[in-house]
Amino acid sequence: MTDSLLVDRADAVVTLTLNRPDAMNSLDVDLKEALRDTLAEIEGDRSVRAVVLAGAGKAFCVGQDLREHAGILERGSTDLDTVRAHYNPIAQRLASLPKPVVAAVRGTAAGAGASLALLADFRIGGPKTMFLMAFANVGLAGDSGVSWSLPHIVGRARALELLLLAEPVRAQQCYEYGLLTQLLDDDEQVLPTAQEFAARLAAGPTVAYAAIKRELSIGTAGTLSDALAAEAQAQAICGATSDHRNAVTSFVAKQKPVFEGR
Repeated sequence: MTDSLLVDRADAVVTLTLNRPDAMNSLDVDLKEALRDTLAEIEGDRSVRAVVLAGAGKAFCVGQDLREHAGILERGSTDLDTVRAHYNPIAQRLASLPKPVVAAVRGTAAGAGASLALLADFRIGGPKTMFLMAFANVGLAGDSGVSWSLPHIVGRARALELLLLAEPVRAQQCYEYGLLTQLLDDDEQVLPTAQEFAARLAAGPTVAYAAIKRELSIGTAGTLSDALAAEAQAQAICGATSDHRNAVTSFVAKQKPVFEGR
């Protein structure tokens, strides 16, 4: 495993740390491939029940490594095949991961870094957190799912403003827009708070969480009929779990249920 992505496990929570602090965790090929492949492994690991995505050092992630990208352009390659090879599969895995994802957004999240943070289920930040939809600043359109996630969070008009103007959004405004789901007073508490929150989620009914995520994905993109069909399928799956049966038994007995994710 590359040193550019740190994988730490505490019980059922895995923390993925983008580890290129000297480059503000910009995404080179090595890091993109590591993140893509690790997410694929986590997706099928039932012992992992929640994920934290973080950045080492002072930034969360400033997006594509433009120094590496400049070299690619100099060699005459302009088709940006990294979008299909790296960013698309990373975004797809992150958004559809059948377990909760918490982004610890300390410092700057720009370009694809912002896109990846927006695909998390929860985003926790601090006073120095800043989002920047930087794509237009280098003459590019958005990628890594931002054209889907951003309007879902802030609405089409605000998304268009953030993407076209490509200006920094500071912490308090991030919280007001919904780019952050929780804003802390201390940047140093962002990662531990995210990990504590992920541990809380990991102790919950994770099969149901996965089903809820899938329901919302279908419901927000489809018709009422699509949503009802997805809900019926989800309840059939969840209703057959030990978690559901044990939770109902615990409710009747006035006890706190223990969820095992099965």
